[in-house]
Amino acid sequence: MEIGKQACTWTDQQTAALQRARDGGGLPGLARMEQLAGKSGREILEAMMSGELPYPPMNETMNMVLLEVGDGSAVFQGIPLLQHYNPLGSVHGGWFATLLDSALGCAVQTMLSAGRSYTTAALSINIVRPALQKTGPLLAVARVVHRGGQMVTAEARVEDEKGRLYAHATTTCFVFKASEA
Repeated sequence: MEIGKQACTWTDQQTAALQRARDGGGLPGLARMEQLAGKSGREILEAMMSGELPYPPMNETMNMVLLEVGDGSAVFQGIPLLQHYNPLGSVHGGWFATLLDSALGCAVQTMLSAGRSYTTAALSINIVRPALQKTGPLLAVARVVHRGGQMVTAEARVEDEKGRLYAHATTTCFVFKASEA
């Protein structure tokens, strides 16, 4: 699926992705360890997208949704709202950081075998254009750059429907056995 190249709008894509999860029984919440057992990182994400597993409650707070995963890639979309504004009247940098960290982390997660987990060790973001509520949907596309035994690096970009860059980021994630968490 090429995000942004379809006939429907990005707003429709976000609504459809959320509805697909809810139709599958998905609600915000936390998966139990027995629900995750035996699933690779990508399988866990796909199960969240289909509604088989709950999706993170933070997605509703931040008005964002996971649209797509691939081997070493993930696509999130968010629509900034007034509740995401900073005191200066634009979207808070934390909203961008959350959208980017989510896309980057999920790209890393797609590379994990069953029983493995990860945590963000470093996150570097650059916001190059302010966003407003009227900006509309923003897409965060992330891909893994390097996969080592314990460290994985990834990069991501946030763009609007016209391809304008709003932010970009890199991450380093530490990979470990899920039982060590």
